[in-house]
Amino acid sequence: QVHLVESGGGLVQPGGSLKLTCAASGSFRSINDMGWYRQAPGKQRELVAIIARFGGTNYADSVKGRFTISRDNAENTMYLQMNSLKPEDTAVYYCNGKIVPRGISEYSYWGQGTQVTVSS
Repeated sequence: QVHLVESGGGLVQPGGSLKLTCAASGSFRSINDMGWYRQAPGKQRELVAIIARFGGTNYADSVKGRFTISRDNAENTMYLQMNSLKPEDTAVYYCNGKIVPRGISEYSYWGQGTQVTVSS
């Protein structure tokens, strides 16, 4: 079994910062791309940022310059540093990993989500 667990969400004032963590556990051979997605009430889930196994990154235009995605392959962990937070960043943030549990086939796994609320 493979599990992804997010942590670090919470309530923050506009302009503040939060750091999200996604930890992968269980039995698997490798983790390829990892990413952060978010879903606000009444909206579709959207990509926030993605990071390849060896560090290439891509960001949604709405978070460029404010959010930084990173990962520690030795610890099977991914991070999202969020700065200059805005009320429109309020959403449930989900971790996603493209993981090879065995053999060569890759599967998409999701965490349970962590709530981020930006409000004064």
